[in-house]
Amino acid sequence: MLNPTRLLACLILASPSAWAALPFAVAPVTYQMVDTGHSTEATVEAVKQSTIAAQVAGRVSAVNFDAGDYVKAGSVIVRLSAQELSAAVAGSQAQVAQADAALANARANYQRQQQLFQQKFISQAALDRATAEFRAAEAAARAARAGVGQTAAVSSYTVITAPYSGVVAARHVEVGETVAPGTPLMTGFDPKDMRVIADIPQYKLAEIKASPRVAVEIPSLNKWIDATGVTVLPSADAATHTVKVRIDLPASLEGVIPGMFARAHFSVGSARKLTIPSTAVVHRTELSAVYVVKDDRVNLRQIRLGTPNGRGQVEVLAGLNPGDVIALDPVKAGIYAKSTANQPAK
Repeated sequence: MLNPTRLLACLILASPSAWAALPFAVAPVTYQMVDTGHSTEATVEAVKQSTIAAQVAGRVSAVNFDAGDYVKAGSVIVRLSAQELSAAVAGSQAQVAQADAALANARANYQRQQQLFQQKFISQAALDRATAEFRAAEAAARAARAGVGQTAAVSSYTVITAPYSGVVAARHVEVGETVAPGTPLMTGFDPKDMRVIADIPQYKLAEIKASPRVAVEIPSLNKWIDATGVTVLPSADAATHTVKVRIDLPASLEGVIPGMFARAHFSVGSARKLTIPSTAVVHRTELSAVYVVKDDRVNLRQIRLGTPNGRGQVEVLAGLNPGDVIALDPVKAGIYAKSTANQPAK
C-alpha cells in the first residue's frame, strides 16, 4: 500500500499543471529517516597556529607582511636592528685572533722546550710547565671559536623567518618599536589544515566513541562538513566534567578560519522525522516560518524547528503536517503572496 504522503508527492509531480502558475517551486512535507545523536557547540582552530616572538632585544627595522597576507615557509617576516650584537660578533672574532696568536706562541715554546729537554738543558718540571701552557692555549682557542659561533647564532635571531607556509592572523609590532626577548611579533596559521574542538559531557563518551559518523556545521557559512577523524583527549576537566574532542576536517576548506563558531553532530542512530529543506525557512528575529501553498493561496505559517540533519533538511516539531505543500523559495513566495493578497480566491 502506498504511503499517503508519497502519494501526494507523486500527484504533485504527475500533475504539474496544478502548480504551473506559481513562480516558485513547491514540495510536500514528508517524513524521512534522519540521523540522531548528540550535538554540541564547538570552535574551529588551525592545526598549525603559532605566535612568533623575538629571541633577542633590538629595534624593529622592517615588517614585511601584514594581517591577511599569505607567507611562504622561510620568508623573512621581520628584521631587527641590534648594533650591540654586531659589536659582540666583532669582539668575539678579535678574541679568536688573540687566542690563535697565543696558541701559536705556546706551541712554538713547547716545541723548543721539548728539544732542550732531549738535550738535557732543562728539567722535567720546565717541560711540564711548557706542556701545560700549550694545553691551556689550545683550550682558550677552542673556547674563543665557540664564542664566535654562539654570538653568530644569536646575531642570526635578528632575521625572523616563517616556520611554515600560512596566513598572517595578527601583526603585533610596528617599524621603530624596541622589543625584548619574548615580545610577540606575528601570529599566523596554516589555512589548509583545520579542525574543530568540542567539549563533550563525560557520560556521552561511550556514544561519541561509537559514533559511525560525525558532521560539523558552520552556521555562518551555511555549510555542513563530514569529519575525517575524531580524537578524544585522555583527560577530563575537573570543574565541568567534560572531555575535549578534536574533530579533523578535510584539507583546504574555503572560508573556514580559526575562531569560527561551529556545531558538532555525532550520529549514533536514525529515526523517522518530519523534515523540510532548510532553505525554505524564513527567519525573522526569533521566529521561524514557511510559506504554505493551499489551493491558489500562499500564506506564511509559523513553525517550530528541531535539529538540522546535515543534508540540507531540518526537523519540524510543530506547525506543519505531513502532506502540507510549502514553497521552496521563500523570497519569491513572499513577493507572490503580497501581489495576490487582495485578489479574490478562485
